[in-house]
Amino acid sequence: MPKPYPREFRDDVVRVARDREPGVTVEQIAKDFGVHPMTLFKWLRQADIDAGAKPGTPSGESAELCEARKRIRLLEQENEVLRRAAAYLSQAHLPKRLYPLVSELAADGIPVAVTCRVLNIARQPYYRWLGRPVGDAELVAAHRANALVDAHRDDPEFGYRFLVDEARAAGQTMAERTGWKICSDNGWWSAFGKRKKRGKGGKVGPPVHDDLVQRDFTADGPNRLWLADITEHRTGEGKLYLCAIKDVWSRRIVGYSIDSRMKSRLAVNALYNAVARRGRLRAAHRPVEPRQFRSRKFVHALHQHHMTGSMGRVGAAGDNAAMESFFGLLQNNVLDRRTWTTRQQLRTAIVTWIERTYHRRRRQRPLSRLTPIEYETIMTPPARQAA
Repeated sequence: MPKPYPREFRDDVVRVARDREPGVTVEQIAKDFGVHPMTLFKWLRQADIDAGAKPGTPSGESAELCEARKRIRLLEQENEVLRRAAAYLSQAHLPKRLYPLVSELAADGIPVAVTCRVLNIARQPYYRWLGRPVGDAELVAAHRANALVDAHRDDPEFGYRFLVDEARAAGQTMAERTGWKICSDNGWWSAFGKRKKRGKGGKVGPPVHDDLVQRDFTADGPNRLWLADITEHRTGEGKLYLCAIKDVWSRRIVGYSIDSRMKSRLAVNALYNAVARRGRLRAAHRPVEPRQFRSRKFVHALHQHHMTGSMGRVGAAGDNAAMESFFGLLQNNVLDRRTWTTRQQLRTAIVTWIERTYHRRRRQRPLSRLTPIEYETIMTPPARQAA
């Protein structure tokens, strides 16, 4: 069964087909973007239906109805939790404990997650209370924390190493790393070593990934090493940002996302689009230092798709030179060729150049003077060809 195309890719193809120059057919646009002509005609018809130009069922109507039903059911559950909690807490002869109320609501079909969120209590302590008493590990951690906080209260000038020594003298042995973690979680720092908040212009924190690539931009197969970076360009309406992901093996841009704001969702959407185009994979993802690739959302997306991250040094362009070369081509062939009035004009030009020129017309010497699409078609067995 063929993999579905990402929504952003479909919208870009439809936009290019609508804004095509006189004499350019829809079939030619479909060929340039590597989709079947009938598929592109279906996308155009569905886009007209969604815009209200043609009669039919909008694509998002069923999804919106399902989402509305879920929201109504969730509101009903939240109202039931509030009603039962008010009645439960109003009984003066009962202790004000919320965990039994959570169990009663769970027995009536209301999820524990909903109840805990409405009552503003954590689920982990509830499940710990429900399943078993406090375990030995928790008791040991509590005793260690008590010993550390007592030592810190006696002498706030001590750092965590001295606090660990004091705790050991009090009978609570632990490794220095364990003591550092307890102090870090509770904010116990030396009076002379308080951490400063990073403001504008401050130094970037430590990388979230090790440098696994070491500037070796080679791969022995598809989806083994991906490179990622973000570029920006000015238009009459403001800046437009492009996050692109490149497969080192074939030099194909396997995923990209374009937006007017450089948020973490720009990098996350580009990664999701790449995974949607390439299917299940095992890849080492090589971003550079922008904070979008350091965000928790992007790191979570890497773990979700079983990908290993790699990150170079701050300001070292050579650590991502293969991706910088692609952006150099884009700068010379699209961005600097003219002045762009609107973001929409620049977006259309970028996706057209990537899908039509770079993928299917620009031959590259490292690929034996083949285009990325030709190289993947020749080197990949038919059963494993990417979308």
